[in-house]
Amino acid sequence: MEQFDPSSLKKLYIPPEGSHKGNNGRLLIIGGSHLFHSASLWALKVASRIVDLVHYSSVKENNEIVRKLKEEFRDGIAVPRAEIESYIEEDDCILIGPGMVRTDNLTMKQFNNETMGLEQIEQLEDEGLQTYYLTKYLLQKYPNKKWVIDAGALQMLEPESIPSQAILTPHHGEFERLLSKTTKTRKRQDTSDGGPDSIGNSSEVEVSVQWFAKEYNCVVLHKGEVDYVSDGKKTVEVQGGNQGMTKGGTGDVLAGLTAALYTKNDAFLAASAASYINKKAGDDLFKTKGLWFNASDLADQIPQTMKRLLPT
Repeated sequence: MEQFDPSSLKKLYIPPEGSHKGNNGRLLIIGGSHLFHSASLWALKVASRIVDLVHYSSVKENNEIVRKLKEEFRDGIAVPRAEIESYIEEDDCILIGPGMVRTDNLTMKQFNNETMGLEQIEQLEDEGLQTYYLTKYLLQKYPNKKWVIDAGALQMLEPESIPSQAILTPHHGEFERLLSKTTKTRKRQDTSDGGPDSIGNSSEVEVSVQWFAKEYNCVVLHKGEVDYVSDGKKTVEVQGGNQGMTKGGTGDVLAGLTAALYTKNDAFLAASAASYINKKAGDDLFKTKGLWFNASDLADQIPQTMKRLLPT
């Protein structure tokens, strides 16, 4: 297995002298729910340190939190869900999913054949159904944008809706869920190429991640004790981190970091570099805090770790 080469970090976009506001990345984050408030805010927190401008769209309660915290997030702008399409068109990358909830597939099936617009989606009472239809609607309408798909949106995702060069950030359970959907929707006569039925140990995870990335022309960042990142042609293993990173919210920080890097870099570099930086930040925290840190600590550490790792 090929290891991530830290020298690849030299390829990351660095804001040049003389650049102006907006030149160095514009990101839209669509996430949050009435149940989960912090997840999308962790993604926002780390992204706001990297890109020039973050637009943030959540449920009303979360948007209000962002407005109150605007002094901290500087350029973070809360956007009503009804207005997100204009921001999708102008921003470089869209992160969808952190803090969004899923719903039961049986409940969802009764709606599967319906076509819904944004206004209809907003009127759905079941937030899980909102997640499903909002994800499906936006991915299908804007297939040429840069997408990072995480958490709730990832859990509700239909593989056939994945835009080209989207970055998916599943943990092991979410990835198995994605693979199960491919077995339901695709009749495969042979799984010797690493198809859905072959996942198991680490080597099988690697093969399945690469198969999925190639099959759906996307980049997969499979999160775990060891991360696997693949674009279908190349797969790298990213080691590091520690058990302090098992706490809730660290995956949301990674999603925000990945999306921020994707605004100005290609998908594979953004995903693999984000994985490496995230784990190194966890290692740096271990030196000062041991295992006793949380997602907010990780979001605060990442800029310091990037300063150490990246040329300026």
